[in-house]
Amino acid sequence: MDRGTVHALVGENGAGKSTLMKILYGMQRPDEGTIRIDGQQVALHSPADAIARGIGMVHQHFMLADNLTVLENTVLGAERLHGIGGRARRRIAELSDAYGLGIRADALVEDLGVADRQRVEILKALYRGARTLILDEPTAVLVPQEVDTLFDNLRELKSEGLTVVFISHKLGEVLSVADAITVIRRGTTVASLLPHETSPRELAELMVGSELPSAETRESTVTEEPMLRVAGLRLSATDPDGAVRDVLDGISFTIHKGEVLGIAGVEGNGQAELVEAVMGMSAPSGGTLTLDGEDITHTPTRRRREAGIGHIPEDRHRHGLLLDAPLWENRILGHVTERPNTKGRFLGVRGAPELLDLGGARRDADRVVAEYDVRTPGIEVTAASLSGGNQQKFIVGREMSHHPKLLIAAHPTRGVDVGAQAQIWDQIRAARREGLAVLLISADLDELIGLSDTLRVMYRGRLVADADPATVTPEELGSAMTGAADGHLAADPSPHGTPPDGDPADDDPPDDAPSDEVTVEDVPLDEVPLDGTSSDGGSSDAGPSDAGPANGASSDGGPSDGGAGSGTAGAGEQGSGASDSGTSGSGASDSGASGSGASGPGTSDSGASDSGDGGAA
Repeated sequence: MDRGTVHALVGENGAGKSTLMKILYGMQRPDEGTIRIDGQQVALHSPADAIARGIGMVHQHFMLADNLTVLENTVLGAERLHGIGGRARRRIAELSDAYGLGIRADALVEDLGVADRQRVEILKALYRGARTLILDEPTAVLVPQEVDTLFDNLRELKSEGLTVVFISHKLGEVLSVADAITVIRRGTTVASLLPHETSPRELAELMVGSELPSAETRESTVTEEPMLRVAGLRLSATDPDGAVRDVLDGISFTIHKGEVLGIAGVEGNGQAELVEAVMGMSAPSGGTLTLDGEDITHTPTRRRREAGIGHIPEDRHRHGLLLDAPLWENRILGHVTERPNTKGRFLGVRGAPELLDLGGARRDADRVVAEYDVRTPGIEVTAASLSGGNQQKFIVGREMSHHPKLLIAAHPTRGVDVGAQAQIWDQIRAARREGLAVLLISADLDELIGLSDTLRVMYRGRLVADADPATVTPEELGSAMTGAADGHLAADPSPHGTPPDGDPADDDPPDDAPSDEVTVEDVPLDEVPLDGTSSDGGSSDAGPSDAGPANGASSDGGPSDGGAGSGTAGAGEQGSGASDSGTSGSGASDSGASGSGASGPGTSDSGASDSGDGGAA
């Protein structure tokens, strides 16, 4: 890599990108070979060695402590550089101004949007003197406008002589920002290219041996049978100052069998809270939820699972896996009372605990690994040992294996390569043809537009607009998502959705009915802070402010969902293995998360991790 350039590293999941970067950052020791920095051969035994050599890394899962300020996160572990007070604050301001990061030192990290958090991670690396910056999937959760801002930041870094290693699966972005590209496959460099010498199709073929996939779904499978009705859904949360606000305000929509409803929105505008409410992880303040004709508004999470709801979580580390448990135990998560994970009730007695079928779970884990091309030495290895894309493929395989009626898919292809992306899309399309209803939430606008039958835009806890996937552009959708001052999409009724008055549609038009026209109005909006709240703490013209995460309580005050242990699993037992959303016992919880502790003085660029390992639910 040449000094002052952006060098892109691309490859399929499991190709070795993350391993290579861990070696470069001192997190893993190579078996052989050399690393030279500025012509000098170096041995990097730890991240502290890498930092001392001017190497910094921004991980795909941010390493920030949510309950600390930007200043506190930045100086954590680097207190000897500029102290923890005025000198540190001035240095942060200097770096922020020099590279156009626009970061406030006193802002609380939990109040920042994902794009701002990413800039804080970049700031942390620069604060420690990084001259080579590794960015792992930096655009995975950003909307187009935020991607443009990030690229502006990278160009500013380049102009100051910094070198950037850019890891991404988005090949169009790679070609637009990189000065040089290296393609690796199965641990070996297969090509070194210049952007003007190649194309997205050629890169895709070099990576996975196939053409670039498309999310476009041409045929319509939407029926007139409703699967999920959400009417007047409200969810309140209490701010740190004691104020109670609606994070979901009057959400109403209907998803029919065979329909994919896509929800677009900048993260932090209520999408996560909507998923929690539908899954039963948070108790709604008002409104109703109906699944296939049955009221599930106050039904516990496990019962919703058993009724046919599948869930691909937004954060696979915190809500989808037990990272320190073997893959076959992770196969049980969320489906502890369903076959092949259970043999049925003990002695066949009604109300008795379920008997786990550990052999069945192992056999089915092998099947998921084979069918979904999960690259792993075996099912006895821990989930943490897999690459992020292979973890995601395993989760998708687990959820689709139970043939759900309704699939809640939050960022289903985040961090996966083009080959795995195509496979996941094909699985969703195939199940959709069989009548699966899908609630799709994604930061990939091409994915949203390509897969969705109906598109809605969520902004500050409300559904403020809808769009026809056949005609809307990513730029128009991005403008509505960010509440840009140059206009936003009008909230016209969707073909199978909800009229402007917020009540579910009573009469559904036929499948071949023409889509409503999407119009654009130039409506000036107040400046929108990145945390999704209005500056006065109230609501904007687009709806009430998003007060942040809900309290995480399950719908009946925290029902146990059963644990998967070595003995039995029943409602409320503890168990020692895997558990599902809102569970008791030691397991991964859909509503809880643990993060690794903050490092003390003398440790290397660590801070607190928000990726978590599941921990005690």
